[in-house]
Amino acid sequence: MYGGDEVSAIVIDVGSYSCKAGYAGDDTPKAVFPSVVGSIEQTGDTDDSKPEKEGDSASDSKNGAKPMDVDKAKTKRKLYVGQELEFRRDHMDVISPMKDGTVTDWDIVDNIWNHAFRRLLINPEEHPMLIAEPSTNTAQQREKAAELMFENYKVPALFLAKNAVLTSFASGRATSLVVDSGGGSTVVSAVHDGFVLQKSVATSPVGGEFLTDCMMKSLESKGVVIRPRYSFKKKEISPGEYKIVDLDLPNTTESYRLYCMRAIASDIKESVCRVPDTAFDEVAYANVPTTSYELPDGQTIEVGADRFKIPDILFNPSLSQTIPGVDGFADSNAVRGLPRMVIDSVNRCDVDIRKELFSNILLSGGSSSILQLKERLEKEVLEESPQAARVKVMASGNSVERRFSVWIGGSILASLGSFQQMWFSKAEYEEHGVSYIQRKCP
Repeated sequence: MYGGDEVSAIVIDVGSYSCKAGYAGDDTPKAVFPSVVGSIEQTGDTDDSKPEKEGDSASDSKNGAKPMDVDKAKTKRKLYVGQELEFRRDHMDVISPMKDGTVTDWDIVDNIWNHAFRRLLINPEEHPMLIAEPSTNTAQQREKAAELMFENYKVPALFLAKNAVLTSFASGRATSLVVDSGGGSTVVSAVHDGFVLQKSVATSPVGGEFLTDCMMKSLESKGVVIRPRYSFKKKEISPGEYKIVDLDLPNTTESYRLYCMRAIASDIKESVCRVPDTAFDEVAYANVPTTSYELPDGQTIEVGADRFKIPDILFNPSLSQTIPGVDGFADSNAVRGLPRMVIDSVNRCDVDIRKELFSNILLSGGSSSILQLKERLEKEVLEESPQAARVKVMASGNSVERRFSVWIGGSILASLGSFQQMWFSKAEYEEHGVSYIQRKCP
């Protein structure tokens, strides 16, 4: 048991798209930054005369954020986290520590945590940590997270909480069906009395980043050229009139170019897209009115049927196969649309709670903010659900709350007085070992 509640707990949610970190009890996270990092391969051994890795400065030691142990013989890459990523550098690749919502590179996650502590200006040795984790996390993943927190950062206490549970708490419900559509994937999970029912978890690789790729490829197939912001500059040739001058930057990596292009395509998606009322049909939407969007280089494009086609991929993933250049899924038949995922997830649960789940469907994640998503999902689930079921899809009217629902739930949970006995303390870690996390954080 951990009894130290004199300092605020820190809540961290590392998602596929962004990392959110802040103090328990706050309404929103204080630090939000991309969860991808820039990486430059180093040649030869590093030495003290070279620039330090992100998070390794002397100031880190003062505020308590522990730098990673750098093995000079093995360290071959320099990582740039947060705002450092926004500056173009020669030969810098953009890499993600996540794949399908699961951590695949703990070295990067450790750097992201370190950066979060620096942004919050805290000493992690003085604050208990609540870490949000995917509902699909394995026992090995949980133990690795706990080991890094206790060994690298010497935190006094830790708790790992499922994303779906935190979303449910954020809405004030102990039982619900959480539809979390984030950057890297969409996950549907049933939560009953504050616990995720693992047999109910349904996943899909269709998330916000996949929709962004579809938007980008579709525009490219229509001849639209998206210029990354770093690749040009505007030169004023007369008052109010500018000329675009292309910059020659031959050492820019393909991954960084795509990262910058995706940022623009993502803004296009968020600005003009909305879910159609019925299933998308090429013929029916052929003459739909277009919406204008001005690209960073000043050119104005018109977005027509894609405004409705791209979001409808959430409901009908096979639509993506009609877009030139989009990579197909390994097994396209296994990728289900949102309504089918919801029905399947509920049907895997006990009969006596299905009715309650149908009436408490919660939308969360950045991709859930697309206009008309709630109404369309409710309509289609109602058509496929049993007649006796009362279907109700709920989503916060505030897009910020939808995007940060996992973090907000963690903020509420970690600030409760009754929660203090739930922490997995450093003393318990030293006595029982890292596997004890499975008992303390079910």
